[in-house]
Amino acid sequence: MPLTQTLRTLALAGLAGEIAFELYAWLLSPLLFGVALAPANLFVALGNLIGVTLPYWLGFALHISIGIAGFSATVWLMHRVTRLGLVLSGALSGLALWFIAQGLLAPLIGRSFMMGFGAYTQSSFVGHVGMAMVIGYVIAVLQRRQEI
Repeated sequence: MPLTQTLRTLALAGLAGEIAFELYAWLLSPLLFGVALAPANLFVALGNLIGVTLPYWLGFALHISIGIAGFSATVWLMHRVTRLGLVLSGALSGLALWFIAQGLLAPLIGRSFMMGFGAYTQSSFVGHVGMAMVIGYVIAVLQRRQEI
């Protein structure tokens, strides 16, 4: 597949995954776990850590941008390296990205490791893994369509 087509596929899949994540974070997570996910706060706090004041909207935009570009690239690379199916590659990527967010970045801003494995961390697991699986699924669908 040509590079421009691959990038377009990754961007569309990342957008679909990010939309799914945001819908889950704001609508389903409060019902299932009693918390709304707000990953933009992590970006704002990381900015403060390095002496940069970020408004919430910019943290939100950064999370969406990284979700679209970074998460889709991670799923695609996991698939290329492991040769696993795209949805399973998404699940593994989501697991890794969840650990990075909750296990590595959250402690940098003063939270406990994995934020004590409480409701927020559990919901974050569902959100990250679900988002990355949606990305893997959309990549697979778009690739099949391009082969026809």
